Amino acid sequence: MQFTVLERLMLANLLPAEGDITTLLIVRQLREALSFTEDEHAVLKFVTVNDSLSWQNGVGPKEIPIGNRALTLICNLLDALEEAKKLTPNHISLWEKFRELPTVEDTKDSARL
Repeated sequence: MQFTVLERLMLANLLPAEGDITTLLIVRQLREALSFTEDEHAVLKFVTVNDSLSWQNGVGPKEIPIGNRALTLICNLLDALEEAKKLTPNHISLWEKFRELPTVEDTKDSARL
């Protein structure tokens, strides 16, 4: 799945700091995949102003593999934010990527048409 700089930052912040061991291992692997390389840091030129992170240059989206357990975890986290009415405009593209994916049931239903 392709992620922009903002999506990578938002998703990394969304991931839980606690959980069972298998979840924590998946989260650790996902955080590493979402992180930025030395080369990306040099190009992006991150700056923090008034506790807000921004970057001066852009880089293209990065392909990051998302397994089934990570997918379920992220969808559940987004659902919880939506239920609590805590989504922000920055979450919209993540919502579109993860919550508007066809489910297994959707795929079965479309196969019947």
